[in-house]
Amino acid sequence: MAVWVQGGRRGLRGCLVASRLLCPRFQSRDPQGVEDGDRPQPSSKIPKIPKIYTKTGDKGFSSTFTGERRPKDDQVFEAVGTTDELSSAIGLAMELIAEKGHAFAEELQKIQCTLQDVGSALATPRSSAREAHLKHAAFQAGPILELERWIDKYSDQLPPLSAFILPSGGKSSAALHLCRAVCRRAERRVVPLVQRGETDANVAKFLNRLSDYLFTVARYAAMTEGNQEKIYKKNDPSD
Repeated sequence: MAVWVQGGRRGLRGCLVASRLLCPRFQSRDPQGVEDGDRPQPSSKIPKIPKIYTKTGDKGFSSTFTGERRPKDDQVFEAVGTTDELSSAIGLAMELIAEKGHAFAEELQKIQCTLQDVGSALATPRSSAREAHLKHAAFQAGPILELERWIDKYSDQLPPLSAFILPSGGKSSAALHLCRAVCRRAERRVVPLVQRGETDANVAKFLNRLSDYLFTVARYAAMTEGNQEKIYKKNDPSD
């Protein structure tokens, strides 16, 4: 779950410290043009980067963005974790897609960034959120409309569906079908939170549309790579 708490107070300090250590624009120069990072510094002046582990979750509880402590199997963390899993699956698919030079790889990376916003919205349950929390984690409809434009763009280039297809069509296509299945599971985890008023309905809409997008680009990848999609055929008991 650590991926979703990087925006927290402790994580933010860690990011700022790392930026100052690694990014040249945070380093100053003396009159001779020597960067601070090029000359030895007293150890007492080197800021410490926080450790990746905090031990605060060892007893099976974790914190939401609102500071509320909940069990790690709470519906909020189930939804957050499944969304994280979806982003990881997309990352793996992107490695296969990059080998084929598909232009929609940039769209997938943008989707991964949007999934970070989804995680922020999910980790900010409305029952314990203040107005500042809700403003920071609001999820707008823009990404949903963008997905619809992308779906229409690729659908116009695909042959119409005449039968149920199986996850297939080469490595890129099969990986995207796996992403689609994980996306559906993420949506199922989010729906109860929407129904309870804990998160924005746009989050569920985005995941619903994202599964359609992943199905569409899976077919598009198979077509552009020249791979045949496998068609569902009902098993004949007599065979």
